Parts: sequence; structure tokens; C-alpha cells
Amino acid sequence: MAYEPDVMRRALARLEHRRDRAERRRFELERALYAQEPRLRQVDADLRGTMAELAELAAGGKPVAADGPEIAAIRTRSQALQKERTKLLAGLGYGPDALDDIPACPKCGDRGWTEDGQMCTCLRKLCTQEQIRALTALLNLTDEQDFDHLRLDVYSDAPWQGQSRSPREQMRRVVQVCEGFARQFPSYPLKNLLLSGGTGLGKTFLSGCIAREVSRQGYSVVYDTAISLFAAFETRRFTRDAEESRQARDETRRFLSCDLLILDDLGSELTTPLAQTTLYEVVNGRLQSGRHTIISTNLSMEHIAQRYTPQLASRIGGLYRELTFYGDDLRLVHV
Repeated sequence: MAYEPDVMRRALARLEHRRDRAERRRFELERALYAQEPRLRQVDADLRGTMAELAELAAGGKPVAADGPEIAAIRTRSQALQKERTKLLAGLGYGPDALDDIPACPKCGDRGWTEDGQMCTCLRKLCTQEQIRALTALLNLTDEQDFDHLRLDVYSDAPWQGQSRSPREQMRRVVQVCEGFARQFPSYPLKNLLLSGGTGLGKTFLSGCIAREVSRQGYSVVYDTAISLFAAFETRRFTRDAEESRQARDETRRFLSCDLLILDDLGSELTTPLAQTTLYEVVNGRLQSGRHTIISTNLSMEHIAQRYTPQLASRIGGLYRELTFYGDDLRLVHV
């Protein structure tokens, strides 16, 4: 699961802010309680002293028995101090761990990563929130833009020339596939989708619904245009600036490594040999790694075969499910 670098940076910044805020609260409480009960400050200082004594014994160079008199005496003093500390805190109305540095997440200690190097659930949750926030801004999503609020009555129920189903019936079938893909991700039988059809028919809306639902489940989603994808790969190939090169590598990596890539507006770019090579690299690379992709385009499968390489058309035609959108432009009908 590879989140976009910006998403990860924002999530880690929030985790650090959470740690800092908890430490400030603990420090402010400590200062207030020390002011109310000066003896508590001295007890804490003495407890730290017993820990320092144990450390000095361990580093002294001569063997010290764990059950020897030196350690026993320090342990006895420490236990007495801890008992007094608990009593003092109780007198102030607090539990024995009120001033302890206890992380909000016991799995990772609020670091975001477990001891075995895996992303912790707390960091994944923050990444999910940041990803949804980024997708919401990018797609201009509203709170009602999801499958539960999707309306089919905006599509015509009248027969459509050259088609066996009305636009509304066709969209009912399209939505059924898209909703299954999103809600059952990544185990839905169809792994890759091609949303094809004219403008204003709901391809972007449905893409947003899918992106939001898959993100809610904790998977990494990248939504971007074909033009942005080609620009990133072009920069990676031709730039000589070190910082631009690093940013371009991050950009291209996110297209290749995310759990779900939604590539919008394929066909709006200037078709060049580099664009054809790039698109094949992305499509084929994601297929080989078992990652899922949705391509949204005004082009039909036949036009894709004409515009791009036969190898690419073969990969998309054989391993993508084409969902065709047709009907009246909803932006013109419902103004």
C-alpha cells in the first residue's frame, strides 16, 4: 500500500502534532500539580535519581547481582517513592499514571510504524483521511457524492438510437459494476475498468464515488489526468535539474505503486511516441503487479486501438471491462 508522498507527509505531520500536543498537555499538568504539591516534584526527582543509580551500577564495570544488596536497597527506595507518589496524585484527584508519557497508540508509540517496519493502523487512518481530503478538493466532491446519493432519474428512459437499452437502463448496469468494484475492492472479479463515452455523462462523478469508497477502506488511490501523467514521465526522462528529477520520480512512482489508479480524460493529450510508450509502461506495469486501474476516456475501444499501439489496445481490450456511457449531456439537460 503506497500512498502519495504529499499524503504521507501530511499524515506524518499530523502524527507529530498529536505527539507534541500530548506532551504539552502533560507538561502543563505536571507544572500545575507541582505548584499545588511541591513534594510531588521532589518525589519525581528522587525517582529519577534511583534510575540513575541503577544505570551507574550497570556501567560500573564490576558484576552486580540482580538480587544483591545494592540493587535491593535501590529497589526498596524506589517502591516507597512510587507508593508516596501515587498517594500524592490521588490527593490531587489524579490516577497514578496521570503524569506518565503514555502514547495514544500502544502499537507504535505514536511513531506511525510498528517494530517490524509495518505501517501502523493509526498512521493508515490519518493517510486515509488526508487522501480523501485531497480527492475531495481535486474532484470538487460534495458530501452527497457517493453511491448512496447517486440518482439515475437524471438519465433518459427513452430508447437511444443504435443501442438496445435506454441511457437510464445502461447507467443502472454501469453503476452496479462500479459500486461492486468499489465496495468489494480489491476482491471484485473485474480488476480494471474502462469508462468510455461523451462528456457530461457522469464518468467523473462515478470515478469520484469509486475513489471515495476505496479510500474509506484504507487503500491508496491516485486520481489524475492523462496529461499530468505524461508530463510527469516526460519530466523524469528529460530534466537535468536534481530537484525536478526527484519530484518527477515521486510523481511517476505514485502512478505505478498505488492500489488504485484512476486515469481521467485519456485522449485529450497530444499523442506522441513518448505518450504511447508511457501509457503502455503504466498499463502493463500495473497489470503485471496485480494493481487495479480505471481509465476514463471519450474514446471508444476501437478509437483507442487506432490512436495507440496495438500492444496497448490488446492489453486494455483483453483485461479491462469497458463500461459505455451514452445519452444527453447532463450539464445541458439539467441547467
